[in-house]
Amino acid sequence: MKKLIMMCIIEILFISTSLYAQRTTDIENSKDYTLISRFEGSIIEFYKETKWGAYKLPINDKGAIDFKNPQTLEGKVIRIQYTTSKDNNCEFVLQNYNAAFKKAGFTILISAGKEVLDASAWPYPFGFLYYGKGDWNDGMNNDKYGIGISSGGSKDHAFIAVHGKREWKDIYIIIYTQVCENFTLLTQDVIEVEAVETGMVTAENIAKGIQTDGHIAVYDILFETGKSDIKPESDATIKNVAEYMNANPTKKFYIVGHTDNVGDFAANMTLSENRAKAVLNDLITKYAVKAEQLKAYGVSSLAPIGTNTTEEGKAKNRRVDIVEQ
Repeated sequence: MKKLIMMCIIEILFISTSLYAQRTTDIENSKDYTLISRFEGSIIEFYKETKWGAYKLPINDKGAIDFKNPQTLEGKVIRIQYTTSKDNNCEFVLQNYNAAFKKAGFTILISAGKEVLDASAWPYPFGFLYYGKGDWNDGMNNDKYGIGISSGGSKDHAFIAVHGKREWKDIYIIIYTQVCENFTLLTQDVIEVEAVETGMVTAENIAKGIQTDGHIAVYDILFETGKSDIKPESDATIKNVAEYMNANPTKKFYIVGHTDNVGDFAANMTLSENRAKAVLNDLITKYAVKAEQLKAYGVSSLAPIGTNTTEEGKAKNRRVDIVEQ
């Protein structure tokens, strides 16, 4: 009985998408996500931002789809649904996104076509398990972030999920593509996961940050209030920075000091530069980093990565950046 009801729902949704007329312009108050370009020729049909939510991603640590053991991602969720010509089949869309994500520096967690999706969700349709909950226990219930167009009956589909890191955020982007009777539907979810704690910088994550973004923000280099004196508890972090630099002697770096917007701008400019110089001096004198690898600058509050209206945002703005020259 349960299966019969589900198949009836699939049929209704399939009929509704068959009658759907594709828009010619984006819906109002919608926009692309800044880190990835839209598929060429597509139109935004649905857009919704959720400030915070728990999103289930059914991918296990072996890179396989696993509805019984999903990851839970907590943070801001942005859902965008695009339509494009049905001539753009799922394999073509998938390969285009594979190339775009690799170029943007994202790690592909999974890139799967029809055969993999059908096998992972059997005996249910993949889209219903991924977005719905219903009467089955393995549904992810990701439709709670809004669905403008449903195409549960489409049997031509593909799925890609990627991960990247920008500043203090882990970024996950998931795209589920389905070819319907009159158009191809792309449902794109972006989950911005903010780290609760910055964690100690290691040579390994410095390397990842430099490779992905060309720089990395360091929060564990601490200073006396209003001064450029480095606190002793910063030694382990500076040692890790030096380890990375000594392992890459041909690379050159800027050490850039940042402050929040509290106090006089000019004074903060001087303070941020002096703090950067203090870090540079420790790297050279204590850990034998070559002087020709480094230059130090301060930018005061000119480059915030959080809002200065909250204490959390100010804390993110008080930092030292390691920037590859």
